[in-house]
Amino acid sequence: MNEVVGSHDLLLVTLDTLRHDVAVELAAAGRIPNLARRLPGGRWEERHAPGSFTYASHQAIFAGFLPTPAAPGPHPRLFAASFAGSETTARGTYVYDTPDVVSGLARDGYHTACIGGVGFFNRQGPLGSVLPGLFHESHWEPEFGVTSPRSFENQVACAERVISELPSAKKLFLFVNVSALHQPNWFHLPGATREAGDSRATHAAALEYVDRHIGRLFAAASSRRRCFAIVCSDHGTAYGDDGYTGHRLGHESVWTVPYAHFFLDPAPGDPAPRGRAPRPREATR
Repeated sequence: MNEVVGSHDLLLVTLDTLRHDVAVELAAAGRIPNLARRLPGGRWEERHAPGSFTYASHQAIFAGFLPTPAAPGPHPRLFAASFAGSETTARGTYVYDTPDVVSGLARDGYHTACIGGVGFFNRQGPLGSVLPGLFHESHWEPEFGVTSPRSFENQVACAERVISELPSAKKLFLFVNVSALHQPNWFHLPGATREAGDSRATHAAALEYVDRHIGRLFAAASSRRRCFAIVCSDHGTAYGDDGYTGHRLGHESVWTVPYAHFFLDPAPGDPAPRGRAPRPREATR
């Protein structure tokens, strides 16, 4: 990451509540083509979430603890705060002398922007202000939230505005928390009803909805220069698995999440600095 930070823009997208098994199935079936074409080898990497619900997981992610590869470690991290005894800070790790990667990047000249989704980013109270308060600017409105059938489209439009208004010389760290997968998501599946509620099938339909619009976000993020992108889930959720429903609980459907990182190149003809992509498994805890 020391070859990336300082020369590239950075994009972090958390697909809030996305289950690993659903993400893998849709990629294999060709149902999320815009995401699948960006995934290394066309496949999601299986990882373990750093928390079982949004607030806990994002506190860890912003501290540098991205979802951990689902294989014996230790696994060198992309980002890490400077502290003695860290066994996962490697030569290529971007190390910062602040409590979180957001303020670390800000200290190194990045403009940091948050586009919130679920309630932990709505700034409607002290708790909902903690995570967005890490950033130079943050945006949230009800149309970005879990009850809006067009939430992601609205978030992408906001991202496009943020990017277009930033001076071209200023590096950007953009974070987007995508709320569409989170309950309620029944309205993303044609024929589903509020009375029937959410299901694994409506969850999958919500991911298809996100895929239809995520190309706009990727294009905007790479419109200024080459961009390094991380796309992952913060945790999964249960739909009756072994009797469990929801998250903030210790079930495999919650702890196992999809992850990917990759470069986004500007459109042909646009100048962009180059860098070598870190290998997918060199990335956490």
